[in-house]
Amino acid sequence: MASTLEDLSQPGKLRGIARYFSLVHEGFAAILPVQTAKGSENALSRKAKWKLRACGISLLRSNMMPAGESFAMTQQFKPRRSALYMPGSNARALEKAQTLDVDCLILDLEDAVALDSKEIARQQIVSAVASGGYGEREVVIRINGLDTPWGEADLIAAANCGPDAILVPKVDGPADLEKVAHKLVLAGAPASVKVWAMMETPLAMLNAAAIGACGRDPEVRLSCFVMGTNDLAKETRAKLNPGRSVMMPWLMTCVAAARAGGIDILDGVYNAFNDEEGFAAECAQGVEMGMDGKTLIHPKQIGPCHAAFSPSGEEVAWARKINGLFQLPENASKGAIQVDGKMVERLHADMGLRTIAIADAIAARI
Repeated sequence: MASTLEDLSQPGKLRGIARYFSLVHEGFAAILPVQTAKGSENALSRKAKWKLRACGISLLRSNMMPAGESFAMTQQFKPRRSALYMPGSNARALEKAQTLDVDCLILDLEDAVALDSKEIARQQIVSAVASGGYGEREVVIRINGLDTPWGEADLIAAANCGPDAILVPKVDGPADLEKVAHKLVLAGAPASVKVWAMMETPLAMLNAAAIGACGRDPEVRLSCFVMGTNDLAKETRAKLNPGRSVMMPWLMTCVAAARAGGIDILDGVYNAFNDEEGFAAECAQGVEMGMDGKTLIHPKQIGPCHAAFSPSGEEVAWARKINGLFQLPENASKGAIQVDGKMVERLHADMGLRTIAIADAIAARI
């Protein structure tokens, strides 16, 4: 205790502590008028946020379940097992996409489009999305970076044609997403247009937690990470070996960041689309890591991808069984019960609710 008091008695440290509490006070003081006027912490001013972030304090909207409510009761589950890249410069591909049994379509203006085709690709994507025809498929437009000659026009065009989300490439940190969100507001994009983030740079790996935290700020609109393993390998000079052992720390870092932020995460592409065995193995690996789905480069990958990321009949039956048992009056206050010779905790029942929600959402699409 004495050493602590001695440390605090040093003028420099006292000034630092005083500055810390001053910033905290200013941050909370900036919040209160906003809450009084608008009745919601979602109206938190940008100034207040940054003052509190400087002190390591985040006041972000919680996506966690209210006490006593289940996953199925609080969320409308949207399956994202598969996300197929479609080049915006290929009008025939955009039309064919309307017939594919895929959960998500990423209509691409970036990597899949040649430099001299950027303008026509934008026009074709805007026309295709505006005309509809994609049914229950989630439609996402990947724009070029805002630091390119096409990015600004891509963003404005995408904001106005009504996709489900806009995929932002080469996100390095939260500021990149906040900039996009601000421009979406200026462009008049409805709140239903979400933002997805490509995680494909070294800085993104170092800032994954901060980027993921944007998922709890409704103003930023972030709802999904997309792993860009090809670009990440290029930027880090890492080798994409079978099993992706060198990528594993980054992949799991992003999974953890996504879960902490309450958002989904999609695994990177598998380049050898004719290698069925290798693709199946990488899908299985993605499931083991906790990925919600996988990005694809060829329609033939859709079926195997769905097989991997869909719960099996046995998994769904087990989830329904243990949830039914926990709902019995005699088990209402128990944290764990025995089922078929296994010790099952209530957390397993909660996990099972997500399995059931996935299965129900998939069945609703068929």
